[in-house]
Amino acid sequence: MALPNPRSHLSIPVPTFLILLLFSSHLLPLCTSFSFAFNFSAMGGNAPDMIEFQGDAFFNKVIRLTKDEFDTSIASSSGRAVYSQPIPLWSKTTGKLAHFTTHFSFLIKAANYDNTGDGLAFFLSPYPSILPNNSAEGYLGLLDSSSGSDQQSNNIIAIEFDTRQNWWDPSPDHIGIDVNSIKSTVTTNWYSSMKDGRTGNAWISYDASAKNLSVYLTYDDNPSFYGDSNLWYQIDLRDYLPANIAIGFSASTGSSIELHEILYWEFSSTREPKGLMFWAILLSLAGVFILVCACLTWIVLRRKKRQDSNNIEEGREPLLVAEEDDVIDYDELSGEFEKETGPRRLRYGELAVATKYFSEANKLGQGGFGGVYRGFLKKLKLDVAIKRVAKGSQQGKKEYISEVKIISQLRHRNLVRLVGWCHERGDLLLVYELMPNGSLDSHLYGKGVLLSWPVRFKVALGLASAILYLHEESDRCVLHRDIKSSNVMLDSEFNAKLGDFGLAKLVDHTGAAQTTVLAGTLGYLAPECFTTGKASKESDVYSFGVVALEIACGRRPVEPKEEKDKVRLLPWVWGLYGRNTILEAVDKRLDGEYDAKEMERLIVVGMWCTHPDYNLRPSIRQAMHVLQFEAPLPNLPPKFPVPVYISNLGDMGLSSMVDFGINESVNSEMGKSGSSSTSSATIGPQK
Repeated sequence: MALPNPRSHLSIPVPTFLILLLFSSHLLPLCTSFSFAFNFSAMGGNAPDMIEFQGDAFFNKVIRLTKDEFDTSIASSSGRAVYSQPIPLWSKTTGKLAHFTTHFSFLIKAANYDNTGDGLAFFLSPYPSILPNNSAEGYLGLLDSSSGSDQQSNNIIAIEFDTRQNWWDPSPDHIGIDVNSIKSTVTTNWYSSMKDGRTGNAWISYDASAKNLSVYLTYDDNPSFYGDSNLWYQIDLRDYLPANIAIGFSASTGSSIELHEILYWEFSSTREPKGLMFWAILLSLAGVFILVCACLTWIVLRRKKRQDSNNIEEGREPLLVAEEDDVIDYDELSGEFEKETGPRRLRYGELAVATKYFSEANKLGQGGFGGVYRGFLKKLKLDVAIKRVAKGSQQGKKEYISEVKIISQLRHRNLVRLVGWCHERGDLLLVYELMPNGSLDSHLYGKGVLLSWPVRFKVALGLASAILYLHEESDRCVLHRDIKSSNVMLDSEFNAKLGDFGLAKLVDHTGAAQTTVLAGTLGYLAPECFTTGKASKESDVYSFGVVALEIACGRRPVEPKEEKDKVRLLPWVWGLYGRNTILEAVDKRLDGEYDAKEMERLIVVGMWCTHPDYNLRPSIRQAMHVLQFEAPLPNLPPKFPVPVYISNLGDMGLSSMVDFGINESVNSEMGKSGSSSTSSATIGPQK
């Protein structure tokens, strides 16, 4: 609830105020919205209060939908995790349906690939949710098996991610939309494994206007959502569900065994305004003329007050929770931000107009902590990208504060420019210069144009220059902590611009490692981060090395569909280096059109920067000298180094020994813990 700002108080006669209050009470039901976000993997051992667990579901660092205690029988298990409050789906008064979108990260891991099952589902049901009896095995915690596969009286809609083929299923791994039945109404086969322990990201959307329910699933390391779908079905949910519903997840196992985990969940819904008939009735009321006049008078007075004072705040919320126990006052926060030079404070109304009120048509992408929208600021005559932090995202709030405080102090041609910021009406908004050519990864792996070799080499040098500035040339050393190809933006001339400083840390120029929670993106995290929990210049250099190899090779750090010896980028490239065939790693799409000496330097520098032993990595300055032919190539071992790290784990007096060369449990455990990752939505146009 926004509190009034004494500095922006307007003197309005009491009768007029009462009329406005009455008018507002009529308007409130017209358009309602609701949202929440839970990063379960960042909650430690504390189960969220708003999640109810049913059956065998429980919370242990993440949501676990079925039994996983290996010292007891875990077969024939079923469970549900449900949002504890009812969710409005449609209005009994007007019949209007709500639009909704939900995004969640999940993990399914089979104990035995020869005998797997059965999968998990996101469901909508009457409130309150009730876990049916006999709902294990192929019934996914959705329906009672004693009633058969078709149960038209159940009133449940589910999107299933099925990992076992029952007689009613099309294949072992598939996505299905279930309508009152465990036999899916529509399905699509998934042609890789859903149960190999990789983290999947799913987006499920319902367009109330088109009556379209759609689902999109990806196992990309840096997932983004642009409105695509793997499967869709046209359905009027009012025909199957009551006005208020329960939403949540369910899963089951039979004689086979799987782990079913939910790592992250966000949900938002918006109900459309009531129809024109309501307005006709409202406008026919005797008091409408007075109400309109009162509103116009209030608007005129407010605009005049805004011209007289630059310090007014619209719809200001007094407090912003940044940590579990820390509360930040908006006035204090604004004062801190305004001390910085460069980025300016922008008004919510200006940004809403610039993005056509954050319309889907202006949406560039969706990341872990919110969406990114394209806009045009008329006053500045500038195209911008506006990141809107998801409401309820505590991590998003912390990253908002970090981004403004840190990037305000930075000026470099290879850093994305933060134009301004805004925290009003419960929204946290970051405004960047628009990058017309989007992100680097969209050109390497997406629908962007194929980058020529001169452009790629320029991008690598530009990124190195940005990191050199952060590490050595700015007033204070900045550890970025999330360098990856999706955070490297390209301007109109394909110059590299490093962005997304939500995880960045300011340190002194000694570059001493900083103990912190594990944060970053899998595939780009240096191995020592897993044992020490410390970020350093060396860990940033490691991430740069991964991106350098991506630029040269045109492939991601991990490609599960590749041949076994090519799945992981680093060992594969190192193997070619040891056989003196390093140029076999070059992106085949370049068709031989590249400078061989530059290519060799970029690949070898990438290997050098990703050396598993951080003591043997170069500084970013040393890496640049080699790339610019100002220093000779380093001599690297012919085989991929596989050191054993021994680290003191804080005050626990324990040590950990982990083999990072081929240890698959690192990825598995990280899949469970769901390391923090900033938004991968681009701040440029979708490619």
